[in-house]
Parts: sequence; structure tokens; C-alpha cells
Amino acid sequence: MIKSLASRVRSCRTKVCTAALLALAAAAPAFAWEPTKPVEFVVPAGTGGGADQMARLIQGIVIKHKLMKEPLIVVNKSGGAGAEGFLAVKEAKGDPHKIVISLSNLFTTPMATGVPFNWKEMTPVAMMALDQFVLWTNAEQPYKSASEYIAAVKAAGPNKMKMGGTGSKQEDQIITVAIEKATGTKFIYVPFKGGGEVAVQLVGGHINSTVNNPIEAVAQWRAGKLRAQCVFDSERMPYKAKVTDTQSWNDIPTCKEAGVPTDYTMLRGIFMPPGVKPEELAFYVDLLTKIKATPDWAEYMEKGAFNQTFLTGEPFKKWLTEAEATHKTLMTEAGFMAGK
Repeated sequence: MIKSLASRVRSCRTKVCTAALLALAAAAPAFAWEPTKPVEFVVPAGTGGGADQMARLIQGIVIKHKLMKEPLIVVNKSGGAGAEGFLAVKEAKGDPHKIVISLSNLFTTPMATGVPFNWKEMTPVAMMALDQFVLWTNAEQPYKSASEYIAAVKAAGPNKMKMGGTGSKQEDQIITVAIEKATGTKFIYVPFKGGGEVAVQLVGGHINSTVNNPIEAVAQWRAGKLRAQCVFDSERMPYKAKVTDTQSWNDIPTCKEAGVPTDYTMLRGIFMPPGVKPEELAFYVDLLTKIKATPDWAEYMEKGAFNQTFLTGEPFKKWLTEAEATHKTLMTEAGFMAGK
């Protein structure tokens, strides 16, 4: 590339031409490395859920803004509560043409199943955001608040009301157990493959409630099919634009405000296989930083009511270490650790 430009400069007769070619050289990307074949983007969850939606958005932004020369191909590997996807990346040592989007099942899956995997066996690239969880009920049900719904669950008695969620012994079931401990209730927990399916089941009345992420249920909420009861965070979501005819994300009370003292946020992060080179890691850090700066990403963050924390390098590794310890405590308290 540089040699070609130099020869063109020598053949150019004017200062204007020379300046234009030098500007072209400055504008050309100067990556020490970039993909030389299609990149497999692994989603360790089913289609339609939050991780799948984010991966496909990233894919779309890359295409729209021409951020990679090679295609980014999304592949869902949800087997074993996501273990299939994580192990595929772990086993692709040194392969820079494979990346994975992670949820908090990065921690919960190996703890619950005993599968030989730990996040340290991959290469952390970036935390793209933290995802919220909302307690949802069917809009046709009479409950106008989280406290009304919890009262109905108590009145029904243990194991009468169904809480739907993604996977078993993962984030949704951890939150369900936390609700039970905080409120003295007992649900029948019904696992599904992804958040998209969970939302459909709630709209259909096959379950009584869910703790889906905002992005997984926003379409049904906007359509008036679901009711958002509370958000599992210490503060309300900051987004004040109306999503439904009457409510913004900011209008949803925290679960603590609503009498359900439980909070939990979930990782949305990108990892590479172990043993990749620094320049290969640098390419993806740069790519994800550019994606984060696009209007498309900003719109998606607001639509899905994400906590917009972006971390790379040592700060990301520090967060992962602390989150792993937190999940170990939660999983132990819930009785979800393998062999327990």
C-alpha cells in the first residue's frame, strides 16, 4: 500500500496531487493486523434473546459502516447452557478469527455444571454494557405493581405461579431465587432457550411472570401486551423518552422501591480465544470502540435501557474477577453449585 502510494507520488507533477495522495495515505487504516478470512461471532445462547440481538446489531453496524473487510458471521451455540459456545472459543487457541459475546453465564455455567471452563481461559476484549432485568407480567393480568403481584403469588401458595426464564441455574433463575428469599414466595421456575421465547410465552399466558432483559420484552411492552413492574437495580433507568404511550424506562420503579429488595445486572462482553497476539486483540478493541461511537449503538443502548459501562484492558479484568466472586456467592446461596 505505502510503496504503491510512493510511486504514484513520484509520478504526480503538482503539489496539489502530492498533497492529495499523502492525505489518502494518512486516511488509510494502519492496522498491525486485521482479519484475513470471515470471523465467527459465537453467541452462547439461543436466537432472539438479548445476547443474540446485540451480536446481530454489532454485525449490522460493521456492515453499515464498513468497519471490517471480512464478514462477521453470527453462530448460535446454546448447548449446555452456553458451555458449547464458550468451549468452542476456549479450544480455538490462538485463532483471531473467532470471538464470543458473553452473558453472566460466563460465570454461572461452569459453576452450575462443572464444565471445565473459566473466563480466564479466554482473552477479554471489552465490556460493551451491563444489562438490566425487569419483572414483567402479562398486561391482561390485574397486577398494577410488583407488590400486588408478589401478594398474589403469596396468596396462591408455594409452587402455584410460574416464573419463566432463560436457562437453568443461570441469571434468571438466580434472580427468581433471590425474589423468593426476599419476599417469602415460591415459584415454579420454567426454563426456556432464550429471552425471545420467554416473552412469547408470557404474552401467551403460559407463564405468570418473567425477569427478562428490557431489550427482550420491549416490543411486547410497547404493544401493550406486557406490564413492566420493577427493575432489579439500585437506581431507576435514566432513559426518559416514552416507550409506550404512557411510560418511559425511567418511569419503572426499582424493585426495592416496589417492595422487592433484589438487584442484579448482567454482563454483555466480548472475548477472544486464549493465546492471541497483542495486535490481534488491539484490532478488536479498536473495532468495538468504533462501534460504541456510532449513532446506531447509542440508539440501541436507549432502546434496550442498558447501563452504558464500557471497559477494556485491566479495568475489565478487575471487574470480571469481582463479578466471578459475587456469582460464586449467589450460586452457593441458591444451592446451584455443581455437586451440591
